[in-house]
Amino acid sequence: MADIDDKKARYSVSDASKASSAVERSRVANKTWAERRSEMRKNLLGKKSGSLSSWKRETHVLPREDARQFAKSFLRKYPKAAYWSEVESWRVLDNDEIEFTMRRLPSAD
Repeated sequence: MADIDDKKARYSVSDASKASSAVERSRVANKTWAERRSEMRKNLLGKKSGSLSSWKRETHVLPREDARQFAKSFLRKYPKAAYWSEVESWRVLDNDEIEFTMRRLPSAD
C-alpha cells in the first residue's frame, strides 16, 4: 500500500502558481485576439454603421424591364461565385419603377 501512495503525483505550490499564471496569460492573449476580431467585424459592417466597407454597392432607379436587364448583366459580369454578387435590396416606386441596390466584393478589381 505504501508503494502506491509513493507513486501518486505530488504538486508543489510553485507548480500550481506557474500553471495559474500560464492560464491567466492565455486568457489575456485570447481576450486581445477576440477584441481584434470584434474590431475587424465592425469595420466590415458597411456604410450603414458609418465605418469602412469592403462591399461595392450601386443603387439605381429604372423601369421594371430595364432594372431586370441591368441586374442580369451585372450578375453575368460579376458572378456570385467570385464576387458574392446579389441584389441587396429593392422596392417598387410609382410608375412601375424599381429602386434597387446591387452589391459585390471587389475581389478582382
